[in-house]
Amino acid sequence: MKNATFRQLRVFSEVARHLSFARAAQVLHLTPPAVTMQVKELERHVGMPLFERHGRKVALTTVGEYMLVYARKVLATLKDAEDAAARLQKLETGTLVIGMVSTAKYFLPHLLAEFWREHGHIDIRLTVSNREQLVKMLHANEVDIAIMGRAPKELATRAEPFAAHPHVFVAPVDHPLAHAGHVPAALLREYDFIVREQGSGTRAALEKFLAEEHVELRVIMEMASNETIKQAVMAGMGLSFLSLHTIGLELSNKLMTVLDVEGAPVVRAWNVVHTLSKLLSPVAEAFRYFVLERGEAYLAASFPSLQATQLTSAPLIERVYRYPKP
Repeated sequence: MKNATFRQLRVFSEVARHLSFARAAQVLHLTPPAVTMQVKELERHVGMPLFERHGRKVALTTVGEYMLVYARKVLATLKDAEDAAARLQKLETGTLVIGMVSTAKYFLPHLLAEFWREHGHIDIRLTVSNREQLVKMLHANEVDIAIMGRAPKELATRAEPFAAHPHVFVAPVDHPLAHAGHVPAALLREYDFIVREQGSGTRAALEKFLAEEHVELRVIMEMASNETIKQAVMAGMGLSFLSLHTIGLELSNKLMTVLDVEGAPVVRAWNVVHTLSKLLSPVAEAFRYFVLERGEAYLAASFPSLQATQLTSAPLIERVYRYPKP
């Protein structure tokens, strides 16, 4: 293993993450043959195969699973060393790795573009996962900062709320409940629902609401995509429970409607999160500060439909602490 390169370890880690040589090639901006060559070289150094290949299916061998643990440790240590060097130089340069839950993709890329315009000499990597996967990435030190709703309790993290994150019940515009006015939560059990998958923050928020209201829904479908759920709702397949930040376009174009359900909207918080054990680089600190300072104002300006729900988020926003600029 002493002749293995960091490049080989990075390629191996990406193939293991996606269990696909083609997908790893896309992420790394390499050709599939180049990825295959790097993995074969690493296997030659290890002396044993790291992957089992059955047609297009790829799986880690037992050796591969062990090697992946150490490869990620090596890569994380190298990233920490790069961050420490940048910190000592007090330069906002290097690579910023951001993880976000899929719901954040409706606003974070716009914030990120504004941040990048102000800090142009950086390389940004953005990873989209559900909450469960993102917690694993934080634990493995694979991201510098995560943008998510509910902060992980299973890790020692610093989670700082920066904006309200309301969740609402939605329906097609011609649904009977759309014109029913105030809807008791118990009435929801009479209708079909399409919900997010287990492990997502949206699903966790829904299950907490249902437990508090003592309501059990008639779930006909689970989906891992907000976009697919929205299309299904608009097609009349059922009702759903979504982040208000994912449906701004549909509401403004009257393609779906928010139901006035008792106990809703369910207001959570958007958090910027990093592990306490991680020494943030100057650029990661700058991004953290940027989100804390501008995230709330951007969401308020970009999603005026918040006002249409008569959402009162002041108690939550008062808990958004401000920290001195690094």
